[in-house]
Amino acid sequence: MKPKAKKRIIVSVTSDLVSDNRVHKTCTTLTEMGFDMLLVGRKIPVSQPLSLRNYQTKRLNLIFNKGPLFYACFNLRLFCLLLFSTFDLLLSNDLDTLPANFLVSKLKNKPLVYDSHEFFTEVPELVHRPLVKKFWEWLERKMVPKLKHAYTVCDSIAQIYTEKYGVPFRVVRNVPVEKSSVQKGKINSGKSEKIILYQGAVNIGRGLKQAIMAMKFVSNAQLVIAGDGDIRQELEQLTESRELKNKVQFLGRLSIEDLEKLTPQAHLGLSIEEDLGLNYRYALPNKLFDYIQAKVPVLVTNLPEMAAIVEKYAIGNVTLSLEPKHLAKVFLEMLTDENSRKTWEINLKKAAAELTWENEKKVLTEIFQPFL
Repeated sequence: MKPKAKKRIIVSVTSDLVSDNRVHKTCTTLTEMGFDMLLVGRKIPVSQPLSLRNYQTKRLNLIFNKGPLFYACFNLRLFCLLLFSTFDLLLSNDLDTLPANFLVSKLKNKPLVYDSHEFFTEVPELVHRPLVKKFWEWLERKMVPKLKHAYTVCDSIAQIYTEKYGVPFRVVRNVPVEKSSVQKGKINSGKSEKIILYQGAVNIGRGLKQAIMAMKFVSNAQLVIAGDGDIRQELEQLTESRELKNKVQFLGRLSIEDLEKLTPQAHLGLSIEEDLGLNYRYALPNKLFDYIQAKVPVLVTNLPEMAAIVEKYAIGNVTLSLEPKHLAKVFLEMLTDENSRKTWEINLKKAAAELTWENEKKVLTEIFQPFL
């Protein structure tokens, strides 16, 4: 008897797939469930080769890499790819991939699942650009109320979308896969300084300018920034102008595997987003859970979702100010207070055991099981 063909899902995202851990975990889980997976992203000039994965990947080469022409070009290419592909189900990651997915799902009468990684129309890059923001809000209003299957990253954003569009959004948080053992790499430093780590997008509103300026008042520690983004060059110039190159290191964007080796080396992990709109206010980013899984104490700003995690598990501190001198004082206290660090070490083990993808993926499995 001929084996039954696997149901095929095409997943799309505008990243270059190298460090997109949420999408990778999702595709891995769906593959393990028995789906045939194709993940579509894009290739940019600085893209690294992809590691071997247990699902298929495809990266689109585009003429434009940013701005309105990029989004238009990406969705046009994605539309054509999807239209002439065979599949049973589409998974769209974020609003910037939804137009192509939405149109093709209607034309081919195929189900569509939507994963909103953030409160897209409230990102800082849109908050002060009213015309661009209105365009994305218009797209969202046209498509999201017609969706039947959707999930997002935290309770706050899920509640907003559910109330706004009448679509029940479920929650799948960005928690990492549980690590049975930790493999450490080595940060390129000949010094025995303590490591303050920021990993993630190097964009506005991440508290990075303040963290760099705080390093002027911090001794025996180094700020390591692992990531890339719109303001990296500006931050490198700030570091040079403040004569802090010996205290601040930029590693650029790392692969998922390299990041997993880096994170456990840190003595303190930063997730200090500024309250620059609802997207950051309700942020619950990958890096927070990655620090926890690596047993690294965390410092967050007083934003509800992140602060709730830190306070619930007692695994670090919540800062009420990003003023550089205040931040430096917090850094030093968190790096040197041995009693607090012993408490955090115990609590991080408990938090790391609970906040795992093995627990979180149960929601994802419930969403996709009916399609099998």
